[in-house]
Amino acid sequence: MLRLNPQTQKKLRRFRNIRRGYYSFLLLAGLGVLLIIGELLINSRALIVSYEGQLYFPTYTTFHPGTDFGLDYDYETNYRELKTRFAQSGGDNWVLLPPVPYNPYENHAPGGIFRPLPPDASQQHYLGTDTTSRDILARLFYGTRIALVFALVFTACVYLIGITIGCAMGYFGGVFDLIFQRIIEIWSNVPFLYMVIIIFSVIPSTVAVSTRIGILLLVMVLFSWTGMTYYMRTETYKEKSRDYIASARVIGASNSRIIFRHIMPNVLSTLVTFMPFTIVAAISAITALDFLGFGLPAPTPSLGELLKQGTANLRTAPWIVISAFGTLVALLTLVTFIGEAIRESFDPKTFSVYR
Repeated sequence: MLRLNPQTQKKLRRFRNIRRGYYSFLLLAGLGVLLIIGELLINSRALIVSYEGQLYFPTYTTFHPGTDFGLDYDYETNYRELKTRFAQSGGDNWVLLPPVPYNPYENHAPGGIFRPLPPDASQQHYLGTDTTSRDILARLFYGTRIALVFALVFTACVYLIGITIGCAMGYFGGVFDLIFQRIIEIWSNVPFLYMVIIIFSVIPSTVAVSTRIGILLLVMVLFSWTGMTYYMRTETYKEKSRDYIASARVIGASNSRIIFRHIMPNVLSTLVTFMPFTIVAAISAITALDFLGFGLPAPTPSLGELLKQGTANLRTAPWIVISAFGTLVALLTLVTFIGEAIRESFDPKTFSVYR
């Protein structure tokens, strides 16, 4: 079992006592669970199909053409129509659909014209559709999942680079520290937005969506790691001068042991404190880039793309911007409340007594 030291247990108890942050954490954790099992809640594929005494599970299994269920086409089955057809035939065949039977890429225009439709529970478009008749709830749900995954990967990469370089600068100091300080100062002055515009203007549209997302993540990480190095350099430099580090050197501890076994645990509060705010910055940045058209490639669902649609159709389809803006505010508020609670519970100046 994982055993935490008494100081960490105290910090976690303090975090639990900060109700706003603690309940925000529970809500975000619950949202994370829903996002993980999202295909069971929002998806155009059926959960279960019972056809001629045999059960099929299309959600997490292979592609099923219409011919598998007695239809006259060989492309993927339209399970909403299949459910209606089974219900009309009155046999033993049946279809179980998710609560929202649409995927984020599907154009569903009952009248044959792609246009935004207001919320309609009878069609199961609970937040309406966007300008190309795609379900807004589906795009919000999967856009939020992509934004959170992107932000977590971004935070992990930024922390890995920032901690490594910052610790090395603070621990070794001297010429190594001076060289990297100059490199960071020069690199910090390179305009991030212009670089994104230049890079994505030369990338062909034929490049795979996953590759474009990877390039965007790489560019954002390359221009975001410098801030973490300053905090890690300062904390490492401060801890390096303490007596327990001198004692470790006297008994022959190696540099790697001193850094990872002695210094890193004592700067953990700094790392944990900044993590939620790094996630907020990543979500805000990717949303802003999507809004400007330089973020996630189309037709990837994203909050920024829905905000852009909503502002362009504010009078004719206000439900688009209301849904996207409300989701973004709620998500950032939850993460910010968690970050404030972590900062307060891990703050040594608030809960330490010096004698």
